[in-house]
Amino acid sequence: MDANDFLALSRRGEDVWTFNVDERLITPGKFLFGGCGLAAGLVALEEASGRPTIWASAQYLSYAQLGADVTVTTKLVVVGANVTQARATATVEDREILTVNAALGTATMSAPSPLAMPNVAPPEECPPLERPFDIDGSIFQHIDCRLAARRGESEVDGVPVTLAPSIWSRIPLHVEPSAATLAIFGDFVAGGVSHLVGRPTMGRSLDNTLRVATLEPTEWVLCEITMHALVGGFAQGTGFLWSQSGTLLATASQSIVAKLWEPPSL
Repeated sequence: MDANDFLALSRRGEDVWTFNVDERLITPGKFLFGGCGLAAGLVALEEASGRPTIWASAQYLSYAQLGADVTVTTKLVVVGANVTQARATATVEDREILTVNAALGTATMSAPSPLAMPNVAPPEECPPLERPFDIDGSIFQHIDCRLAARRGESEVDGVPVTLAPSIWSRIPLHVEPSAATLAIFGDFVAGGVSHLVGRPTMGRSLDNTLRVATLEPTEWVLCEITMHALVGGFAQGTGFLWSQSGTLLATASQSIVAKLWEPPSL
């Protein structure tokens, strides 16, 4: 299974793709998970341009509810010798729900990264990530997540901490991550907000940005989350995405509208 299979994205023309928002792609709130929206845009842009993703940023404009049919339209704005600058827009019944701007291409100069993956236990030795809300019928039922370091979202105890968790994640049967896969995992940065306030929180992404370093086969991807700030109800943070062998695959960042999660009343 690759990201295209997971998203069930179908090409309908030279610059048009479609997919249906089924339960694999939604939040527990029953609308499209932001990382899946960015992922769909990247699959379409990479196919349209014939080039891999360097950088991409999604701006979320509206919701796509469970069962909605989403149309993704691409535009290759500037095609250079090494880099294509492009845009994808996603709509539901002519209502624009997100815009993806991206640069795609390849070059030759490289150097070793000065960063190192945190020293955490391997995924098979880590406990499942428990969440304070019901994940049935959502993307979290279809992605395996393990808590690699620090507290899980269901374990926050009213004491704020400055360090958010590191999370191992995988899509079962998917061992060759793509930019689209990393876009999905990068959206887990929002889960770090609860550690800033010491209580479970809910978040709505305003944007997701992904910068791809390199891709290599790996069953699990570690998302090392660092939260930067929470001010006036808006949070921001970054995730470093690592392979099991310790290679930096990408960095992800986002801005989040945050609020406290309250359990449903009986």
